Amino acid sequence: MDLLSPKNFKEILLRHNAQPSKRLGQNFLIDKNILKKILDSADLKSTDTVLEVGPGIGILTQELAKTANKVVAVEKDKKMCEILEETLNDYKNIQIINADILRQDISRDTINDKYKIVANIPYYLTSPLIRKFLESNNPPSEIILMVQKEVAQRICAKPPDMSLLAVSVQFYASPPHQSFEKTSGVGASPKIVSYVSKNCFWPAPKIDSAIIKITPFGSKPGLDPNLFFKIAKAGFSQPRKQLAGNLSKILKLPKEQVNKWLIRNNINPSQRAETLSIEDWKNLTASFGSKPGLDPKEVK
Repeated sequence: MDLLSPKNFKEILLRHNAQPSKRLGQNFLIDKNILKKILDSADLKSTDTVLEVGPGIGILTQELAKTANKVVAVEKDKKMCEILEETLNDYKNIQIINADILRQDISRDTINDKYKIVANIPYYLTSPLIRKFLESNNPPSEIILMVQKEVAQRICAKPPDMSLLAVSVQFYASPPHQSFEKTSGVGASPKIVSYVSKNCFWPAPKIDSAIIKITPFGSKPGLDPNLFFKIAKAGFSQPRKQLAGNLSKILKLPKEQVNKWLIRNNINPSQRAETLSIEDWKNLTASFGSKPGLDPKEVK
């Protein structure tokens, strides 16, 4: 059955007494060219394991299963899981799990040590989903997501337009010991693969989307993620205010001490958090316990 046909999947929904959920952000992809771009970005091999989040009625799932060794499809909507049992019945390499991905512990019995995430996800899921898997003990080798255009641009931002979301993702998805600005060639991550018109979905959302590809590299060796995010969150606590003031207030450190810390890392205390690169934040974290007396234990 051609699931890209609006007529066909409308009939499926009707047969199961189901409809797209606004609450869950369900918008089904109906453009085969965009589907191909997602698959090309994933560059699947016959040995690959794929985790798909929010498969809906299985449009993308079917295509993933044609190449991958195994597809694990995690769907929160019980009604959609019933539909998936029908639409994916011919594929023996697909495992359907009815669960909330943010609460589900995907064990190594379900997912191999090496796997990829490929998914079309709603806005509300983007940030927590990315953070969950980038911070896990078994992160994916690649993440290919369809997200809102604005969110994709925020994730892939560079100074002077950084955000806490961009810093959070790039902490795990930029090559260690290199600044993000220097990794714009092959292998750079994260990156926008393609923009996608809202007309490529049914029902059509209000805004356009984008396909992004994230390649986790792991954090800088010896860098404490908890300390890193304490410092970054402090810096972005009031994004329109000067960095030194934010850090001093939130970390409860003397302003003069913070100024010296920033200057030592070639950062002007009057800069705003959005102007710092991911490498700047890593350097600040790495030097936090060195002179002039900054100590991680002082962070409240």
